[in-house]
Amino acid sequence: MITDRDRQVIRLIVERQLLAFQQNDDQSAFSLASPNIRKKFVTAESFVYMVKRNYPAVYRPRGVIFEELDLSQEVPTQPVLLLSPNGALVRAIYVMEQQADYNWRINGCYLMSLNERIN
Repeated sequence: MITDRDRQVIRLIVERQLLAFQQNDDQSAFSLASPNIRKKFVTAESFVYMVKRNYPAVYRPRGVIFEELDLSQEVPTQPVLLLSPNGALVRAIYVMEQQADYNWRINGCYLMSLNERIN
């Protein structure tokens, strides 16, 4: 069961990672990823390179709006509307994972195009 506190912490984790990208703080952004993600990319630099290349809306959003946390097959997902650097509106779905120490980490992010552009 997801508590109100879990919802607040999950949002904070996503906010902190978005802020870390804005501040070029690769280590902080990487530290908020799940152990599986960190194992896959090994270094903060390779992780951030992948985000820059494949997720520009996540790396440098012009706008951010958090939506209501959802459960997808019992897994918490945090949808966030992002305005990409080129003006495209996308929905980022952050897949969250609770660790053995009860901390939350980001275990993936999927982008859904909303097919709108804002100049």
